Amino acid sequence: QVQLVVSGGGLAQPGGSLRLSCTASGISFSFYKMAWYRQAPGKQREMVAQITADRRTVYSDSVKGRSTISRDNSEKKIFLQMERLSPEDTAVYYCNAVLQTRTHWGQGTQVTVSS
Repeated sequence: QVQLVVSGGGLAQPGGSLRLSCTASGISFSFYKMAWYRQAPGKQREMVAQITADRRTVYSDSVKGRSTISRDNSEKKIFLQMERLSPEDTAVYYCNAVLQTRTHWGQGTQVTVSS
């Protein structure tokens, strides 16, 4: 059974930082392209950052320069470190795993940026 368990969400201050983690099980993790998505109220889900099996990264314009996605294949984890948070980063964040035609989603975690 495939599971992607997300942790690290919650309330953050504007200008602050946040680190999300996603732990995978039931998949050959090192082969998967992993990604973080988010969905704000009333908006479509959007890709925030992705990291391929060979560790190439892509970021959305909205987080580029202030976010870092990384992976630990030995622990089957990915991370998203976000800096200089703003209220526009408020959303439910999801972990995603893709390999060819196989796609898996984790449960979302709420991130709220507010003073």
